[in-house]
Amino acid sequence: MKVAHDVGELRRQARAVAIGTFDGVHLGHRRVLEAAVAAGLAPTVVTFDPHPRIAFGYEVELLTALRRRLELIGEAGIEETLVVEFDLDLGRLEPEVFAERVLRPIGTEVVVAGADFRFGRGRAGDLELLGRLGFDARTVPLVESVSSSRIRDLLRAGEIERAAKLLGRPPEVEGTVVAGDARGGTLGFPTANLRLEPELLVPAYGIYAGAADGHRAAISIGTNPHYGGEERRVEAHLLDFEGDLYGRRLVLQLWRRLRDEQSFASEDGLVAQIARDVEETRAADPPV
Repeated sequence: MKVAHDVGELRRQARAVAIGTFDGVHLGHRRVLEAAVAAGLAPTVVTFDPHPRIAFGYEVELLTALRRRLELIGEAGIEETLVVEFDLDLGRLEPEVFAERVLRPIGTEVVVAGADFRFGRGRAGDLELLGRLGFDARTVPLVESVSSSRIRDLLRAGEIERAAKLLGRPPEVEGTVVAGDARGGTLGFPTANLRLEPELLVPAYGIYAGAADGHRAAISIGTNPHYGGEERRVEAHLLDFEGDLYGRRLVLQLWRRLRDEQSFASEDGLVAQIARDVEETRAADPPV
């Protein structure tokens, strides 16, 4: 999929444009993307970065960083995506001006979006307005009970399987592998320690079964209370993996929450529990 960051990078052609933020690329978002692909024109996405609410000063815990969001959009069959830099000036544009500056120059003929899509100054723009401007504006019905906000709530509560049903895929945590304290290796279970982007949502603390880089993974999210830790850490023990992951981007799939974090009476007790976590991870199935 081609990714452009300026209108001039996309040639003018007949396009069906799915427009939205698409954080998480959940089942509702995928329905919008499918509608763009099915329209029969060049399937294109117009999305925004940073998240508009962040640009307006609100705190938003994102389900997906931009890179992952673009990967998921591409997997849905979209051929080209225009990432529009969202700032206060853009947010204050009259919706008619936005349409003429962003949609018209790339050849947009069909626009698809969810029924709740709004854009432009004061959120005054909607699909009805785009229809009046001459676009073939198509409303995609919302998927009942599916929203990025609902998925965030479920992940904060550790409800991994329920969140996966709304996403249509396992929830994920991604970051860059950095050096840790190497304690896992001394216990016989070496871990990859992730540095996360600060705006990404981190699910409830606990131990999870999941996968990463083609391997099943036992994943710890929390503060390592057995060692009196206070700093949040995300660590993954990749089963049957040998090699160096330092500096690599790693996307962790979360399949099932196994248990809470806890302290143990001895290090032997900790090691025994980790071994049980690993065996549960071997037996776990993806949630969808």
